[in-house]
Amino acid sequence: MKASVVDLRYRMNDILRALERNEDVSILSRGRLKGVIKPAGGDASLRVEEHPFFNMLATSETADDPMDRLRGGRYRDL
Repeated sequence: MKASVVDLRYRMNDILRALERNEDVSILSRGRLKGVIKPAGGDASLRVEEHPFFNMLATSETADDPMDRLRGGRYRDL
């Protein structure tokens, strides 16, 4: 659905119905695209176990180890 800035004010019910139908709403100002409103993802939330930060303490590598590999030591080229 395409909606102008004025439509946001006067036709908000139509815009909300379009979002309920899982349609993207393109916002136009003076005929130019300014943004897109996307419907909220219903059950797209992650379980705690699926989050990348979960069980991060179980790794044996500290943050200093990859940084040392990237930066190298003072005497790396000798």
